[in-house]
Amino acid sequence: MVLSGYADLPLHSGHVPRWLAELMKSLAREIIKVLSMEFGSEGLLKRLSNPLWFQALNNVIGMDWDSSGSTTVTTSIIKHVLNDLNLDVRIAGGKGRTSLNTPQEVVKYVDELGGSTSLINELVKYSKLTAKVDSVLLQDGFTLYHHAIAFDIRGRWVVIQQGMNLENKLARRYHIAWFTANAVDEEPHSGISSNQVSKVLNLTDRESRDCKEVILDLVNENPKKLVKMMYEVNSVLTGTIPLHSYISLGVSRPVNEVRLKDRNIPYYKPIRISKSLIAKLERVYEVKPSTIQDMLLISQLGSEVVRALSLISELIYKEPPSLRDPVTHPYDPFKYAFAVGGKDGVPFPIKRELMIAVIKELEEVIKDAELGSKEKLVAFRGLNRLISNESTHAI
Repeated sequence: MVLSGYADLPLHSGHVPRWLAELMKSLAREIIKVLSMEFGSEGLLKRLSNPLWFQALNNVIGMDWDSSGSTTVTTSIIKHVLNDLNLDVRIAGGKGRTSLNTPQEVVKYVDELGGSTSLINELVKYSKLTAKVDSVLLQDGFTLYHHAIAFDIRGRWVVIQQGMNLENKLARRYHIAWFTANAVDEEPHSGISSNQVSKVLNLTDRESRDCKEVILDLVNENPKKLVKMMYEVNSVLTGTIPLHSYISLGVSRPVNEVRLKDRNIPYYKPIRISKSLIAKLERVYEVKPSTIQDMLLISQLGSEVVRALSLISELIYKEPPSLRDPVTHPYDPFKYAFAVGGKDGVPFPIKRELMIAVIKELEEVIKDAELGSKEKLVAFRGLNRLISNESTHAI
């Protein structure tokens, strides 16, 4: 099963107190040590690709169980721990402006790990592609403000990014992993946890394949022709198109019927035909991309262009995109917040002494294992199996 996806999280303000941040780093450090000893870099990355496991780790180390900070703070802590432990896994990028430094950090960390230039190019490519996937191909009302890529020296990678919706006061986290790379532009998310389901422009859905083929053909058309089509689409959406144009445009039902039924579709609104939009179309036309991924890697191409092309595909060529929000409802990782408590006192205030005791116990497990004694590690594995069985029954 593909262990990747995204979760909706309420936007929270505030910060983590310094004393708690240090304890969170210490606890995360010991957990990551155990994971690395038991499962190696691949096992660690696969867990990071699972939004529910990521949320559970966030809860275990004491971060708010349901806040947007669970992404930014936990990613930052893991990034710090990986650098400190000098494992063969690193995280590049982060929140806000830090996300813009992702390519430079990839170069830095790959060099530290002794990787090649080809590995750098591959990681940077997937970093750019996945950012476009969750902002251009999937237009769900969330604006990306956090982007990070975790990777190892063998080229395995996981992208963790988050968008915010200020109107709904929610943040949504997206995970995409290397084992979806062959289809990074088609259904790269699964194992999704979210309380909000709505109509979205979803070109990652396999039902959007024909629409994407039309879009690829369109971007290789003369921009003047596309602009003419956009005016026709706007006429359909505003209800001003003459009746005799239904047949030529391929619209099979009265305009008012189209508008009334589809008025709640976010992308179903007139296109703003600006000089900027035309310039972007001209740039894409110059490149003449042969695949959707090639198209996404063009820097000038954004959500505005793709929305316009999707409307042309649907209203003129009768190839609509999917409007399905790719959400499922697996188990809630809230129970892991009962490990040591939460920063804001939910489900109870942080138990500082318990947190320190857990860190010391994990340190002993790791120390014994490093010295050749596996007894405590074996006991730890047994506890893990017991917890896994209980989780299975709970589901």
